[in-house]
Amino acid sequence: MMKFSGYTKAVLVVVSFVLLVIQVYPLVWVFISSFKAPTDFSGDNPLSLPSQFTFGNYSSVWNKGNLGTYFSNSLIVAVTTIVLVILFSAMAAFVIEKMSFKWSQSVLFLFLCGIMIPIQVVLIPLFILYNKIGIINTLTSLILPQVGFALPISIYLFVSFYKYISNEIMEAAVMDGCGVYQVFWRMIFPLSRNTIVTVVVMNLIFVWNEFIFANTFIHDLKSRTIPVGLMDYIGQYGLTDWGATFAAISITTIPTMVVYFIFNKSVISGMTAGATKG
Repeated sequence: MMKFSGYTKAVLVVVSFVLLVIQVYPLVWVFISSFKAPTDFSGDNPLSLPSQFTFGNYSSVWNKGNLGTYFSNSLIVAVTTIVLVILFSAMAAFVIEKMSFKWSQSVLFLFLCGIMIPIQVVLIPLFILYNKIGIINTLTSLILPQVGFALPISIYLFVSFYKYISNEIMEAAVMDGCGVYQVFWRMIFPLSRNTIVTVVVMNLIFVWNEFIFANTFIHDLKSRTIPVGLMDYIGQYGLTDWGATFAAISITTIPTMVVYFIFNKSVISGMTAGATKG
């Protein structure tokens, strides 16, 4: 274990505090600004506190706007995408790592090549394809590409974890009469809890905030997700209802923050599962 002098510790504490302020302050400012009245944004100091705290912005975006619809659409897309990613990546990693076959490493390499493909490259081909099969303006057009782009890193995380699960455990289970599916669902998958949580949190943040696919494939108001729906608060000539915008942003950031703070220890354990033999 590394030891630091008192001066080094003090410097590290100060640097950590400064970085914490830089990261947290914008979120705090957005949250405080969501309680401002419209007249507060016409002042010269954008960093000032609200003249009086009001919840009118929150009731306005939820009742008068379509935030509830956008929120439910984002929730459907996020939950469906994450469930599919976990199932596909866990099973694919199990086959690649534990059911060793001749081309297993080549298959893993092909999956990892997907990390190098930019999202922007596939937008036009996917739009043409989705338009032909009739899934434009549906949540399916958002779920399919996000599952595809999430699989490479998710498979890699599961493979890294499966490397350190003893094959003897699987062999003993097979000798007791378990089939391949029973070994996976009853033994391997439950042991992957930390990796599952890591995959969930990583992909939840990406899927929940995804804008490019939603802005390209969704034009129907009823199928919009939160990132695209936030553009509703930009009016004619670029005029923006800042109070409502900040309230909407505050509401939509809460789910990802809550999930991360609850499962952050499991995320760290899952990310380091392949670094040291647990």
